[in-house]
Amino acid sequence: MSQSLLPSVKGIRLASVPAGLRDWQRDDLLLVEIDQGAAVSAVFTQNPFCAAPVVVAREHLLRGRVRALLVNAGNANAATGARGLSDARACCAAVAKALAVRPEQVLPFSTGVIGEQLPLQKLLDAIPPAAAQLCHRGWDRAAQAILTTDTRAKTASRTLEANGERITVAGIAKGAGMIQPNMATMLAYVATDAAIARPLLDTLLNEAVGASFNRICVDGDTSTNDACVLIATGAAGRPVKTPGGAGYSALRQAITEVHIALAQAIVQDGEGASKFVTLQVAEAESPEEALRVAFAVGRSPLVKTALYASDPNWGRLVMAIGNGIQGGLDTRRVHITLDGVPVVKAGCRAPDYREAQGAAVFAKAAFTIRIALGRGHCSEHIWTCDFSHGYVTINAEYRS
Repeated sequence: MSQSLLPSVKGIRLASVPAGLRDWQRDDLLLVEIDQGAAVSAVFTQNPFCAAPVVVAREHLLRGRVRALLVNAGNANAATGARGLSDARACCAAVAKALAVRPEQVLPFSTGVIGEQLPLQKLLDAIPPAAAQLCHRGWDRAAQAILTTDTRAKTASRTLEANGERITVAGIAKGAGMIQPNMATMLAYVATDAAIARPLLDTLLNEAVGASFNRICVDGDTSTNDACVLIATGAAGRPVKTPGGAGYSALRQAITEVHIALAQAIVQDGEGASKFVTLQVAEAESPEEALRVAFAVGRSPLVKTALYASDPNWGRLVMAIGNGIQGGLDTRRVHITLDGVPVVKAGCRAPDYREAQGAAVFAKAAFTIRIALGRGHCSEHIWTCDFSHGYVTINAEYRS
């Protein structure tokens, strides 16, 4: 196996193998073995049409110590009924047999086409070879194995010193389309060798997800398969049990930074995307309102196509802002800037604004749109991208 560019995480072993789930020549099955005694936390899609592996993973997470993850690309095993659930459980049983653990200690994950039955035998045949190849330095190959329409792997890591110990945080993610998470992201796996008690790990994950994956939008659709897993193996350092514990602040920052880096990488690799845009909404009545307005702008097809065309059509911005407001809005208080260039003042075109200024900003590969609502003191931000011809082509030809 090729040497990983990401640092290994003590207590984690990985293996990626080709199971042939689609017509491609690449790894598409990932097996992750977790040392006994590790704490595992996870969040899943809130889409009620959740996939069979999500149902099974939720059940297993509640039943005991997680010892393994199994991830397949190319087939979502979603909207597949009783057979889908049976297939997901059969995969867990096969992993349990290969690793000498219990089936309920295995969490299954799938990504790919919705509505097709899982090619179960191909997965079952690939699990023993994967188990035989498990090693500590397999993160980058793992990041490649879980991709679908992604054009590149998403990886991130941080190292820190805590209580005199060197701690590693490393993560991988996949996702390029069907993205506006309502919990986490498409699929993301982050691990640290720090020792973190499970209740605190749950808190860290929810905080990190709130600062990262729940702030991205490619097309406004929440997937049936979204999941984010955070693992703390406990193989390095003294246990962190409370927010006030030694080293907690630095560890929290590192975990959050890894999640943010992975989330931003998903937007940057959005299907057909050519622009990475930070949307800041300030002077809102509440954080919820600020995020609601940000997502109304960030997922608007009219805004996103203007981004692609490098057309600073600010009229589309004010339209989308109005769609995100619940209740009256005094438009005379609304101001908009593009990378600091005033475009809208008091709800109208800024007197000194020139079209060439906006066009220069929109022509950049990355820029910031700031919206001040003039309604309060709350601010939030999200990251989004444009809609291109490539997005339409990718999704129109997704099953061809």
